Amino acid sequence: MTEINAALRAPAAPINLDKGPVVVAVLAFVLGALAIGEAISPRQALLFLIGGLLGMTLYHASFGFTGGWRRFVVEQRGRAIRAQMLMIAAAAVVFIPLLASGSINGQPLSGAFAPVGVSVLVGAAMFGLGMQLGGGCGSGTLFTVGGGSSRMLVTLIFFIVGAVIGTAHLPWWLAQPSVPQISLGSALGVPGGVIVTLAGLGAVAALTVLIERRAHGSLEQVKPASEHSFARLLQGPWPLFTAGLGLAALNIATLVTAGHPWSVTFGFGLWGAKIAQAVGIPVETWDFWNWPGPAKALGSSVLADVTSVMNFGIILGAAFAAGLAGKFAPKVHVPFASFLAAAIGGVLMGYGARLSFGCNVGALFSGIASGSVHGWLWFASAFVGSLGGVALRPLFGLDGFNKK
Repeated sequence: MTEINAALRAPAAPINLDKGPVVVAVLAFVLGALAIGEAISPRQALLFLIGGLLGMTLYHASFGFTGGWRRFVVEQRGRAIRAQMLMIAAAAVVFIPLLASGSINGQPLSGAFAPVGVSVLVGAAMFGLGMQLGGGCGSGTLFTVGGGSSRMLVTLIFFIVGAVIGTAHLPWWLAQPSVPQISLGSALGVPGGVIVTLAGLGAVAALTVLIERRAHGSLEQVKPASEHSFARLLQGPWPLFTAGLGLAALNIATLVTAGHPWSVTFGFGLWGAKIAQAVGIPVETWDFWNWPGPAKALGSSVLADVTSVMNFGIILGAAFAAGLAGKFAPKVHVPFASFLAAAIGGVLMGYGARLSFGCNVGALFSGIASGSVHGWLWFASAFVGSLGGVALRPLFGLDGFNKK
C-alpha cells in the first residue's frame, strides 16, 4: 500500500507506449467481454477480464516458472522460487478452508485434485523437460505470445499438438498404477492441511536460501526502483513478490467465480480437438472426448469453456501490458535450432500436461494450494525433468549450464 501511495503522489513520468497494440487490446477486451457476456454469461465475461489481469501481472513481473527454475539450477539464485512458494502459500490459506466448505454464495467449489501415480510422475517429468526447451510453462507461453514473441507462438502451436495427442493416450496412462486423489484438507482437517502445506512450501523456500547462501555468501539483493511513479505501475517492472501475491488473489477470484481454480492447458487440448474435427479427424470417438466434461466442452462454443476464455484474456492482457511498456516488438525470424527446440518442447509440454492433469498453474499452483498431494509429486517430477531440459538447451544453441 505504501508503494501504491508513493506512486500516486510522485510526479508523472513520461509514458512511452506502443499505441497500436494498446488500442487493439482495449478494443478486444471491451468487445470480447460484451460478446462473451451476451453469448454465454456475465460470469464468463468476468473470467475473461480476470484472465486479462493475470496476463498483465505475468508480463509486468516476468513471472514464469521456467526462467526461475533454470536460474536456480544454473546460478543458485532462488528468489523466483521463493516468490512462487509465497504465491502458492497465500492461495492455500484461502483455498483449503473454502474447498472444505464446499460452496460460497451458492457457488459449488471443487479443487484441483487428481490421482497420484505413474501418469503424473511421467507426465510432469516430460513437461519439466519440455518447458526448458520450449522457453516457457503454460502461463509463460501465453503471456510471452501476448507480448509478441514469435518463437513462443511456435511453442504454443506444438503445445496444442501435444495436448491433443495426450488426450488420445490418457486412458492408457490412467490404467497404470496409481492411488486415488488425496486431499490434505480432508485427510488432516483444515488446520492440519494448511499447516502441512505451508510447512512444505516453507521448507522449499528455506532450501533455496541455504543453497544460495552457500554458493554466494548472501542472498541476492534487488536494486530498488529509482522512483515510484504512476508510469511504473503502468509500464513495469513490478516487484516479483508483490506480483506473486497478486496472482494468488486472482486465483482466489477465479475459484470463487468459476467454482474451480485457475488452469491453462485443458484449453489447448480443446482448441486442438476442434481444429482436428474441422479437418476430419474423428476425435469425438476417442474415449477422453466422450467423458462428460470434455464431451460437453467439445460440443459447445469455445467461449463457453472457462479455461479458454481466461487464456484469451491472458494473451490480451499481456499484449496490453507490452504495449503500455513500449515493448511490443514481434520478431519473425526464428533460427532453425531454436524453432526445433520450441517445437519439441511444445509437444512434450502438451503431452505431459495432459498426462499429469495440468501444468505449473493447474497442477502445481492450483493443485498444492487446493491441498492435493498430486501437486507435490508434480512439482518434484517436473523439477527433475527441468534439470534434463537445462542440460539439453546448449544442443539447440540456447543457454544452459555454465561452463567452467
